[in-house]
Amino acid sequence: MEPAILWSLRLGFSARQAESIQKNGIADFLQKSVTAPFTQKPPDFMASEPKSLAELRQIRQQIKNTEDPETKAVLKKQIQNGIAFKAWWINEIQHSAFPLREKMVLFWHNHFVATQQKVKVNWWIYQHNQLLREMAFGNFKTLTKAVLQTNAMVRYLDNVDNQRGALNENLSRELLELFTLGIGHYTENDVKMGAKALAGLHLGEHKAQYRPRLEDPDTITYLGKTGQFKVEDLVDRIFEQPAVPYLITRKLLQWFIYDSPPEELVTYYGDYFRSVQFEIQPLLQKILVEEYAKPTAGSKIKNPLEFILQLHDELHISNPNENLLVFFLRQQGMDLCNQPNVKGWIGGKSWLTSQIYLQRQHACDLLCRGKELNRRVLKELPETLSKTKTAQEYTPKVAFNPNDSANEIKQKMTQRLVFQVDEDLQKQVDAVLKYDFNAKDPNAQEAVMRLFFTLVKSPEFQLI
Repeated sequence: MEPAILWSLRLGFSARQAESIQKNGIADFLQKSVTAPFTQKPPDFMASEPKSLAELRQIRQQIKNTEDPETKAVLKKQIQNGIAFKAWWINEIQHSAFPLREKMVLFWHNHFVATQQKVKVNWWIYQHNQLLREMAFGNFKTLTKAVLQTNAMVRYLDNVDNQRGALNENLSRELLELFTLGIGHYTENDVKMGAKALAGLHLGEHKAQYRPRLEDPDTITYLGKTGQFKVEDLVDRIFEQPAVPYLITRKLLQWFIYDSPPEELVTYYGDYFRSVQFEIQPLLQKILVEEYAKPTAGSKIKNPLEFILQLHDELHISNPNENLLVFFLRQQGMDLCNQPNVKGWIGGKSWLTSQIYLQRQHACDLLCRGKELNRRVLKELPETLSKTKTAQEYTPKVAFNPNDSANEIKQKMTQRLVFQVDEDLQKQVDAVLKYDFNAKDPNAQEAVMRLFFTLVKSPEFQLI
C-alpha cells in the first residue's frame, strides 16, 4: 500500500485525500486539517429537544405515565432524534473535506465516554460532542476541565449523586484511572478526596455547576498537596504528575497507527507532549510526520466505521442511508454514543471476531452487487431504525484507467486496497484479471468489480 493512501485512510476514512498528501506532504495536510472550517450549527432536529432544566422537568412530568399515547409519542421522538444525531454525525464524517477533525472527535468520544443510554438527554450529548469537535486539536488539560463540567459527563458518571455526607466516587475515579493518569499512579485515598472536591458538582443550564448545599467544604490532601480544591484545582494537580502524558500518547498511537504501540514510542512522545504543555496539535504533528516515514502498514485493524466508509467511497456510493450505517456499526460493536462501558471500545482484535468478519463479508457482497445493507447483514432491523430514505439500488463503479494494462490495474488496485499481497492472494487476483484483459472492453467494469470484490473480502483488507 502506498504511504499516501495508507495515511489518507489513517487520518480519515478513505483514500480520497491521498493525492493531496502525496502532492503537498503530510505536514501541509495536517495544517490544513487543523485550520479547515467545521460545522458549528446544531442540526435542525435538535430544535425540538428540551435544552433548559425547566424544559427537562416538564418533559419528565409528561412521561411519567408510559402507557399514555402522547407520552409514547414523546419518547419515540426522543429515540428517533438520538438515532438522527448518529446519522448526522456519520454524514459530517463522510462529507468533511479534511476528516481528521472528525477522527479526533471520535478519539475523544471514546476517551471521555458519556453514552446516550445513560445521559438520556440528546441536547447534552450534542453539546458534549460539539465541545470535542471545537477543542479536538487544543490543550488536553483545558479539554479535561471542560469535559468534566458538561452535563453529559456529570450525569453519566453519577456525580449528580455525589454530595456531602453521601459521596459517589465514579467521576473522581475515572478522572484518574481512565482520563489522565492510569492505574498505579494514584491511591484510593486520592479517589475519596477527589470525590469530596467534586461533591455538589451538579447539572446546570449550560454546563455543570456547584450547588452550595451539596458541596463538601473540607480541606483535603490530593496527590500529595493539601487545600480546598474544586474540579479545576483537581485537574491542575493531576497535570503536575509525571505519569500524565503517557496514557494519551499510548491511546493516540493505538488510534492512528499501532494496535500494540512500542513502549519506547509511548515514552518518547509522552515526554514531548509534556514539553509542549499538553498541546494536542504539535503532538499530533510530531507523531504523524515521524511515523509517516516508517513501514507500518498492516499494524492496525480497521474499526467498523473505517471499514464501511472506505467501501462506500471506493464504490462511489454518494447518498447512503445513514440510518442503516448506524445499525451496522451497532452490530459491529461500535455503536456511536453507546460504548459498552466507561472504558470505551477496546479496538484491536475485538474488531475482528468471527461474527464481525462474517458480517463484513456480507456487507461487501451486497454493496458490490449494487444493493443497500439489508436484513441479511443487519438481522432484525428495529422500527426505530426504519428507513427514512427510499431503498435504492445503484450501479457500483470502481475507478480504473482504461488505458492501463491488466497488470497495471491489478498493481494500482492492490496498492490502494491492501497492505500486502501474498502468494495465495496474488493467484486469486491473477485468476480474476488475466493477462489478455482489455480495459476498454464494454464488460471491463464487471471484471474490475470482481477484482475489487476479491480484494475487499480478503483478510488483508481488514488491516491498515
